[in-house]
Amino acid sequence: MAGFKKLIFVQLISWLLFTLLGGSFIALSFDNAVSDAQKKAQLTVNTYINSLTAEELAPEKIKRALTDGATFSKFVLRDTDGNEVFAVRNSEPLPLFAGIVNSTFNSIRPQFAVNPTSDIKVEFTINVNHLAELLQQSLFIIILFSGLIAILPIFYMKSMFQRLNRKISTTIADIIDIYINQNQVDGDLENAMDTSRLKKLSKDLIPSFNRLSHFLQTKHDDIQRNAMSIKKEAYKDVVTNLGNRNMFVEYYERHIENAEKSTFGSLAMIRCSELQAINQSRGYQKGDEYVKGVADIIKHISGTYTNSQVFRLNSSDFAVVLPNTPLKEAERFGDNLQSRFTQYQQNQELSSVANTGIVGYEKGKPLGELLSIVDNAMSMAQSKQTNAWHVQRETDLVNNVSAGFGNQNWRKVINEVIKSKRVHLVMQNIMPIGKSVKAYAEIQVRFKTAENQMLPTASFLAMAEKLDMAMEIDRLIIDTTLEKVKTRNFSQKFFGINVTASSAHNDQFVIWLERRLLKDSNIASKLIFEVSEFGLQQNIKASKRFIDMVHRVGARITVERFGVGLTSFKFFRDLKPDFIKMDASYTRGLEEDKNNQYFMRLMVDLAHRIGVSVFAEGVESQEEKHIIETLCLDGVQGYYIEKPKDI
Repeated sequence: MAGFKKLIFVQLISWLLFTLLGGSFIALSFDNAVSDAQKKAQLTVNTYINSLTAEELAPEKIKRALTDGATFSKFVLRDTDGNEVFAVRNSEPLPLFAGIVNSTFNSIRPQFAVNPTSDIKVEFTINVNHLAELLQQSLFIIILFSGLIAILPIFYMKSMFQRLNRKISTTIADIIDIYINQNQVDGDLENAMDTSRLKKLSKDLIPSFNRLSHFLQTKHDDIQRNAMSIKKEAYKDVVTNLGNRNMFVEYYERHIENAEKSTFGSLAMIRCSELQAINQSRGYQKGDEYVKGVADIIKHISGTYTNSQVFRLNSSDFAVVLPNTPLKEAERFGDNLQSRFTQYQQNQELSSVANTGIVGYEKGKPLGELLSIVDNAMSMAQSKQTNAWHVQRETDLVNNVSAGFGNQNWRKVINEVIKSKRVHLVMQNIMPIGKSVKAYAEIQVRFKTAENQMLPTASFLAMAEKLDMAMEIDRLIIDTTLEKVKTRNFSQKFFGINVTASSAHNDQFVIWLERRLLKDSNIASKLIFEVSEFGLQQNIKASKRFIDMVHRVGARITVERFGVGLTSFKFFRDLKPDFIKMDASYTRGLEEDKNNQYFMRLMVDLAHRIGVSVFAEGVESQEEKHIIETLCLDGVQGYYIEKPKDI
């Protein structure tokens, strides 16, 4: 298209130049013709008047001969004295181009003639209109002819360009078809051009298509690399940089369940037993550090096994695949993990770290079935002792020990704890902000096995809730706490005891608790029962009955983990708690989170209007404590303030 526009421009310039040259030639020809005509007219007039005298000249005859204006456009006859005898003037203007030529060359000039006796004087200007018309016609012919010469090649070239474009397009289309059909990604297109037409027309295109092929292959490789990178990011856990559950499923299905060759090995599931407790008491940042610490231990121990793979399945669970590792060897893996977890527990001052369930696998084993078995092994490990492991063998399943064995074992462990009252109490003080504020110490519970080993608290309480044994555990905690308070001199102390919502909503438990507190009425006034906001909201009427009973016996109520549920003013008005504890998620990064600051201040204002004190839990830094003080909360709790300690 650019070449065609260039052709049009060249033809236009050529036409203009040809027109200018032709016009110049015609103008010069016109000037020469006029000069010749003037010379002839001068000679004719001189010859005529030289043979006459004034008396012999018949002016009237001359006048009649010149009136048509065909010969002269101006003719004036004068006498001896120069007086005008007669005159003929034709004022018809010249055509446009003739006028331009005349003004340029001054072609038409007045002429003069005098006879020898000087009695006849003639002044005349010849009429050149016929020459001017010829000039105009010649110029028109030149313009028309040169225009045709310029335009015809343009039309011809346009048609030729269109035919050429169609031929090129057809050739490229044929090459593309061959490129696609022959799959010439890495090959040479020249070998695929099997017709003389294509060879002739596409000879110059083949190198470009080969470069295009290389370019497309490069882009294809880049896209594949980017896709793999995106897949790795999508399959990666952001906290530990391990593969996530999706990567674990893909790995198991490809390398184990649908493997081409026979394969076997051991699968271990490790569950972080204290993650929830750490998130609530120390904040989510400490929880992430705890998870990273557990992941580092797992990677270090599993790294000694060939082709081992580690994945983080969810917030608290890890999976370890040990290819070609029999269960006997996997037991050593469990021992090493337990030893390292115990060391980490002591360094970090934790109640426990993690438990491990181990099962064997083989080719074709469905993943869902295997996860069910390893989860059962996990439950068994949790019911043993702190950081324990358990191997679930195939013989256990053959002997009809079903997947419910883990629940049965947990029930047995919980019953033993209740029967033997193997609980250990620690407390964590809430530091009041302001002299007029009354705070208390929260009682926290640790459970022990018959071998005096600590059980994972979070798992123990979760299994008690699952097995409908939470009420019995709550009774055990309350009884143990009351006995501990009675035997110690805690006259100035107030204690918070956690109660599950399921117990608070149980009429039998409420009746038992009221009688128990009335039995020790002097201690009841020093107790504050903590129930989660979410749990209380599950049954507002039952929650109100529980709170009213607590108030009747002189004890008080704290709504813990406040802000997680659907908080409303009606909730305060109906339940009338004494304290609320803001959930630790509101404390984390409070110095930078303006939304949490605004929400906390709003809750403080609302609570203070109806006489409710507001505490913050999970305080881990000086900055968080400072912001909480500026927001006018009544107390703070967390590892920055005080770690849990024995009573």
